[in-house]
Amino acid sequence: QVQLVESGGGLVQPGGSLRLSCAASGSIFSTLVMGWYRQAQGKQRELVAIITNMGVTNYASSVEGRFTISRDNAKNTAYLQMTSLKPEDTAVYYCNAVTNYRYSYWGQGTQVTVAS
Repeated sequence: QVQLVESGGGLVQPGGSLRLSCAASGSIFSTLVMGWYRQAQGKQRELVAIITNMGVTNYASSVEGRFTISRDNAKNTAYLQMTSLKPEDTAVYYCNAVTNYRYSYWGQGTQVTVAS
């Protein structure tokens, strides 16, 4: 069982930055594939970025060059650094973890609102 707790969301002006954190429980964090997804109101949940246990990253085209996913295995934490934020980045952001056995876990979500 993996429990995920996100933090770092909030209200930011267009062009601003935020860093989201996802703290994971347990002792298998270094083996997990970690991901960030988002769901805007009235839309489907979509992948934002993932990072494998080897540190390989992949991004949605809409955020590439603006967002950076990273992980600190010593702290059991994954991060999403978001810069040059746009109003269309407004959504609930969810942390996801996938184990070696393909079990998937979700955090409770954190709201990010980009508005002036």
